[in-house]
Amino acid sequence: MAEVAYRQSAFTPPAGSTDILLVRHGESAPAVPGKPFDLVDGQGDPELAPNGRVHAERVGDRLADERIDALYVTNLRRTAETAAPLAARLGLTPRVEAGLREVHLGEFEGGLFRQKVAQNDPVIQRMHAEGRWDVIPGAEPPEALRERVTAAVARLAAAHPDQRVAVFTHGGVIGEVLSIASGSLPMAFLGASNGSISQVVVTEKRWIVRCFNDTAHLGGGLEQQPAALS
Repeated sequence: MAEVAYRQSAFTPPAGSTDILLVRHGESAPAVPGKPFDLVDGQGDPELAPNGRVHAERVGDRLADERIDALYVTNLRRTAETAAPLAARLGLTPRVEAGLREVHLGEFEGGLFRQKVAQNDPVIQRMHAEGRWDVIPGAEPPEALRERVTAAVARLAAAHPDQRVAVFTHGGVIGEVLSIASGSLPMAFLGASNGSISQVVVTEKRWIVRCFNDTAHLGGGLEQQPAALS
């Protein structure tokens, strides 16, 4: 009689779930004092920097052979520019999900946030200590951020059961999605690298973290900057 043996099983997405690849946009243009970024609905809208275009190409190379059923971007152009190489290779037209746009930074919009981070401004220190964006005057309250991100992910899941979608989005949003999925502190997953890929599987009852900040496809040759929003 053959011996019974039980192998470790591989992860299988639950029936009806949606596999979401969260791609942080490539590096965007630098902020220059006195030259604020153009705004879209009150949020900074820089284009990709040259390094960011390389990030976009490498993301396209990484995902071109994956089964991807739909692409999503936000209403901010750096996400559409990052998605463009993959969209061309897959023959897919990205759809806009504005609910996954970056955290609104209030009075620090337009590039000022980066300057404040670089200066280790007391407001930035307090923001991290309290885990609240709205320590910045006029910034988005964490409760509002969570509500809109949850609703946006729910829309994607409802539209794509048993499918995989790639969402080109922002560092603050990726951090929020991973925080919701894991039950972590609100800012525990800040710091996703430009061009990185994170992954969650979304079911009706729970969100399952599969990976965070995969940068294997980026390789060398890109100057690395400290992670910052926008």
